[in-house]
Amino acid sequence: MTHSLASTAAKEQPSMALPSQLQRIAAPSPGSRGAVPESKVHSLAAIWARKYVVAVTSKETTEQLKTSDNLAAINSKEGRTLTASKLLKQLTLASAQAWSTTETLLSEEMERHDIDPSLIDPWQISADAHNLFKKSLDAYAERITPRRLSVVVGNDFGRVRRKYTAQDPRAIGFVSMQFHYTGKMLLEKLPPTERSLLEPYFKVMDDHMYMPLRDAYRAAAEHDLGSPVLEAVQALLPVSTKIAHAVCSQVGRSNPGYESYSGLLNSSSVRVSSVRDVEMFQVYLCLCILEDSIRSVQQELFPLCVMLYPRLNVSWKLVQDMLQTLGWEMHDRLTPDHLALFLPYLRTLTEMFSVEVFQN
Repeated sequence: MTHSLASTAAKEQPSMALPSQLQRIAAPSPGSRGAVPESKVHSLAAIWARKYVVAVTSKETTEQLKTSDNLAAINSKEGRTLTASKLLKQLTLASAQAWSTTETLLSEEMERHDIDPSLIDPWQISADAHNLFKKSLDAYAERITPRRLSVVVGNDFGRVRRKYTAQDPRAIGFVSMQFHYTGKMLLEKLPPTERSLLEPYFKVMDDHMYMPLRDAYRAAAEHDLGSPVLEAVQALLPVSTKIAHAVCSQVGRSNPGYESYSGLLNSSSVRVSSVRDVEMFQVYLCLCILEDSIRSVQQELFPLCVMLYPRLNVSWKLVQDMLQTLGWEMHDRLTPDHLALFLPYLRTLTEMFSVEVFQN
């Protein structure tokens, strides 16, 4: 996932510590809060949605799209309707296969972490997944853009997320994995051109299920316009994907040959998940400064990672390296004032996910 500043970056940076000008950490401030127009929630959602204007597929896939002889037919209203119809017919089977994979990975974790089995209802999870995949496929058929879809389905995903995190936030691990593998299996049934067109839509779903985006939007609505905290979040979100790609690239260079459950770290499929995870950590950082609290990390992110990462063969050293590299990337792309708001929480994350914590 990331690289170590003690290795390659050490040649360019003085030490693993952050730059001296950043040692002066301002105490995290929630900014001034009060009644705010609902439009601010939509504004933050729009910032996140703009990410999907740029294709999330690889350069190689983009070239395939450009040279595809039947791209116009596949991308037409009729072609998209055909693709959506084809996948809807396979959705039930893909969902069943996805649950089998999820259960294989996490059944032991349910017992090990003492998660109440009654909170993990595969029939209900599959029903929710079916409903949201149908909405996304209908949007694809209607030529609604991924950017627009991100705004349209936000509330639906927020409700599903809250439904499963209300009693035990760790339940979202089963749900998000079910969504991820369902989408992965559906995409595998498509030829490259169709897959490339549909991938951004499934990324929207992955993002909203793995990340507390609606919680961040709601927390942002508690801040007045011009709040330093709100401005810091508005500065980070538009560059979060570029930061994630930069972090993952450095990680791949520093960890050649590293293999996770899904394959080599530098493979395209693992790269997509790794980028999403680095974006996820950034969204949690945004939620932390918006709420002026580490609550979301303690209750959701940390337990989720403790449950999932060992099963996915993601080492804590890799996570620690990712967080250190993330700090450098944020340092390069944010103003010192904005960065100072994130630093206390970034340091807390680094301490929580330190190798020492998991030694025993």
